[in-house]
Amino acid sequence: MTTTAAGAGPLSQISGSAPAGVDDFDAAAPYRISGSVSVRPESFGALVYDFHTRRLSFLKTRALVRVVEALADQPDVHGALEVAEVPAHQREQYLKALAGLAKAGTIQPRSTTEGDTTS
Repeated sequence: MTTTAAGAGPLSQISGSAPAGVDDFDAAAPYRISGSVSVRPESFGALVYDFHTRRLSFLKTRALVRVVEALADQPDVHGALEVAEVPAHQREQYLKALAGLAKAGTIQPRSTTEGDTTS
């Protein structure tokens, strides 16, 4: 079994360009938890298990769990960060964590109409 960890580590200021490691992650796009993934809340954050890859991951903070859960209901990643009340000075670290989750397949892009509750 493979384990990975995702979470907000040391914090740094947001710069005008994309944070290192998130160049191919489009935070302006809509995402959702992958259909093969189960999230189990824990005191430290959550356990994430992908039934297709059999990969066990950890979300290191409760705030990151809130962001991941909010993705499906927001028009983009920035909206999920806002709803989860992630402070502006921490968002770069959360974008890095989300980019890692996307690369691992834990979260995936969704069509813009999947989370649309207005239709």
